[in-house]
Amino acid sequence: MNFSKLEFFPLSFFSIIMGLTGYTISLQKLEKLLSYPYLISTTVLYIISFLFFIILITYIIKFLKFKPSVYKELSHPIKISFAPTFTISIILLSIAYYDLNTNLSRILWIIGSSLHLLSTIAILSYWIRQSKFEITHFNPAWFIPIVGNILIPIIGVNHANSEISWFFYSIGIVFWLLFFTIFIYRIFFHHPLPEKLLPTFFILIAPPALGFISYLKLTNNIDSFAKILYYFALFLTIFLFSQFTMFNKIKYYLSWWAYSFPLAAITIASSLMYSITNIIIYKLIFFTLLTFLSIFIIILILNTIKAIIANKICLPED
Repeated sequence: MNFSKLEFFPLSFFSIIMGLTGYTISLQKLEKLLSYPYLISTTVLYIISFLFFIILITYIIKFLKFKPSVYKELSHPIKISFAPTFTISIILLSIAYYDLNTNLSRILWIIGSSLHLLSTIAILSYWIRQSKFEITHFNPAWFIPIVGNILIPIIGVNHANSEISWFFYSIGIVFWLLFFTIFIYRIFFHHPLPEKLLPTFFILIAPPALGFISYLKLTNNIDSFAKILYYFALFLTIFLFSQFTMFNKIKYYLSWWAYSFPLAAITIASSLMYSITNIIIYKLIFFTLLTFLSIFIIILILNTIKAIIANKICLPED
């Protein structure tokens, strides 16, 4: 990427961190299941942490040099939804680091959850005060600010009073139900999503999958509600896989990374289902999803590097 393109460096680059960190946590689940040391996952985690700081520093430089471009991005009806990918990345890193460095995990969790609460309030305030939005602006990326709230209890129950985690969980679950209803109306009765945003369909998997994981952490029990969340996430995964021909036609965009984190979420959820129930089908689902996710992560990395070399990323957009 040329330095001259810094002005167009998008916030959505943090979605790469989300996907890779989610994948790292999936690897940790695999290593735990096989009673292996956290060797591969830890190596990957350190690489991701370095990449996170590279992206963060790059965006800070962009902010210092091109403030109008940053403000424009944060007032865009679609791009603003990617702003919390930064705070979600911090929260995910806190989860990934928990077994390696509890104190670092706690610091990251406090920073990530605090900033995410502020970003949730800021984005909701922006949404209710503007007059430019139309129903066709609504897309699965709008779920991103909400997903972070559902994510916080996963490690929050280990770092603070559980009531704090319930606070964030309640925000996330209620808004997920509201947003999902709006999205179904939008996708059924209005124009289809533009090609560039089609990968964001996979974001729909994340709220119920993460909702299941967080609920399990909060209650230590797989009850009827937990099963509803898991099986709905699994159904969405199967349904979206069945739309392979639609997704296979899409040329590479940075939005492809929207595939990765939700797939990691349902993969992790499946590992937890197996570890608690010891039912073999969940183990098979976990291994199948992890294999697919591993292959897809490699494809994403190669395509991203290829796009950067070809100067197809960080281009001016509407």
